[in-house]
Amino acid sequence: MELRLAKLTLCAAMMAGALFTSQAQAAQCGNNSSGFERWKSQFAAEAKANGVGNRGLKALAGTSYATKTIHADRNQKSFKYSLQKFMQIRGANSIVSVGRQKKKANAKFFARLEAKYGVPAGPLLAIHGMETGFGRFMGNSNVVSAIATLAYDCRRSDFFTGHLYAALQLVDRGVISSNTKGAMHGEVGHTQFLPGSVLKYGVDGDGNGRVDLAGSQYDALASTANFLRAHGWKRGAGYQPGQTNFRAIQGWNAAGVYQQAIAIMAAKIDQ
Repeated sequence: MELRLAKLTLCAAMMAGALFTSQAQAAQCGNNSSGFERWKSQFAAEAKANGVGNRGLKALAGTSYATKTIHADRNQKSFKYSLQKFMQIRGANSIVSVGRQKKKANAKFFARLEAKYGVPAGPLLAIHGMETGFGRFMGNSNVVSAIATLAYDCRRSDFFTGHLYAALQLVDRGVISSNTKGAMHGEVGHTQFLPGSVLKYGVDGDGNGRVDLAGSQYDALASTANFLRAHGWKRGAGYQPGQTNFRAIQGWNAAGVYQQAIAIMAAKIDQ
C-alpha cells in the first residue's frame, strides 16, 4: 500500500506533535534496523517526559522494525504511470460501478454528509474505492510499528515523528491499540488516515459516540468529508482540474494522476 503523501498530513502531524518536536529530534535516526532499539529507548524517554501515558509507551516498546514498510517507502511506482495506466491498474471502472450502487443504497447518509460538510457522494466514494476497494483491504501491517519505523528512518523522520506522537496518543485514548493493523505506512481505516489526521479530522459518522475509521465506513466517510471541507471544499463548486474544489482533492494526495483519477471517477459516480 503506497503512502498518501499529502493529505496535508504533514500539517496535521506537526500540529499533533508540535509540543514534542524539539525534544523528539534528539532521538538519533537511522537508515537500517541496527539502531532501532536504541532509538526506541531514547524516544520513549522523550515521549514519557511529554505526557505520553503507559499504554502508549507500552505500545512503543512492543514495536519492531518494519522492513516491509521501508521497502514500500523506497519503491512507490504506480504514481509514475500515465493517467490511463493508473486508472486501469487501480480498477477505475469497477470503482465507479460499485460507487454508484453504494450512493444509491445509502442516499440518506450521503445527503446528510453533503448537508453538513458540502461534499457530495462522488469524491468520497471515489476515495473509498481507490484507497481500500471499499474496505476490502485496509492493510495488514502493525500501525504503531510502521509509524515508529518511519519516524526512526532518516529519510522522512521529521514528517513521521508527529504521526508517531499522534499514534501513541490514540493508543492512550483507546482509539487504536498496539495490535491495530493498517497500510504499509501506518494509514488506518476505510479511507486510510495517518494518525495525525485521525486526531485532527476523525469524526463519529454513525452516531455511536466513538470514532472508528476501520470498523465503521460511516465514520471514515464522514471524516473524509470533514478533511476535504477543512482543506477548502466549497459547497456547490466544481471539483475537476482548474475548479475550486480540485484544490481540496490535491490536499488529500500529492500525486497528479491520483488527483485526476479521483475527479474523473467522482464525476461519473455523481452523474
